[in-house]
Amino acid sequence: MSRRAFTAAALALLFALSGCGAAVLPAASPTPAPTPAPAASPDPTPVPSPSPPEDGELVTVTDWIPDIYVDLKYAGTDNFTGKAIYDFTAASLRYGTVRKLAAAQSELKAQGLSLKIWDAYRPVSAQFRLWDICPDPTYVADPTKGFSKHSRGNTVDVTLVNADGSEIEMPSGFDDFTGRADRDYSDVSAAAGADAELLDKVMTGNGFVGYSGEWWHYSDITVYPVIEK
Repeated sequence: MSRRAFTAAALALLFALSGCGAAVLPAASPTPAPTPAPAASPDPTPVPSPSPPEDGELVTVTDWIPDIYVDLKYAGTDNFTGKAIYDFTAASLRYGTVRKLAAAQSELKAQGLSLKIWDAYRPVSAQFRLWDICPDPTYVADPTKGFSKHSRGNTVDVTLVNADGSEIEMPSGFDDFTGRADRDYSDVSAAAGADAELLDKVMTGNGFVGYSGEWWHYSDITVYPVIEK
């Protein structure tokens, strides 16, 4: 066989082995499947707002009136006994009474003023302690004959202060046993009398009644039973 014939035969054999002359291409990479989008999370179950308490429930005042000032005089020694009567510092009242107090507070805040609580709910045990220290019905209700209205949770001792908590002139301090404590303001300054009258107007206008012997003392016109504890 000549060299030319051998070369032709070799080329023919090579084409046959490579697929009859078709170009051999690398296999294409498979197209990846699209990544599925994550399933949407279900909406969280809405948390229902807590229902307001019943009017007769005893609640912490500042939970419902956060901008009111509280200085419970019987929680410390700044009172006429010079002794701590309470083992707590939070003021509590019936929820129905707190709603009325909140309305009074809102009215005063619009005038740049605020309420400050000196006394609120008084446990019966504290009333007995007060009577033991001062057994005078002029100043302390005799718990053997009837409980203080404070033990009903609907009575509050309040004064006026500026919105920033600074003091304003009032007829007297708390538990003043002189004539300045009553609601005859002829023996106090004109400014103090006017401030006490403003306090009285706002409190009575929102469902409270005052006690003639103490300008700071107000009871909800809604009466609740004594909380005997």
